[in-house]
Amino acid sequence: MGKNSRPSHQKREKEKARQERQKEKSARRLEAKERKSNAPARSDQDPDIAGIVPGPQSLPSEFDAPLTRRQP
Repeated sequence: MGKNSRPSHQKREKEKARQERQKEKSARRLEAKERKSNAPARSDQDPDIAGIVPGPQSLPSEFDAPLTRRQP
């Protein structure tokens, strides 16, 4: 009785499908890499705290006026 050639054919088809998926994956990765390189650069600083200087801060102008005490 002859050997069934079906498994080798199935293996070949499976390998072709695997290679095709690998090519698609590679293309997606390349596309994502290009998209990331063309994207505008992100700032490393939080926009909520941008421009704040650490350390003592100067008083706002409303507190610059001399203090007056009320005499009872």
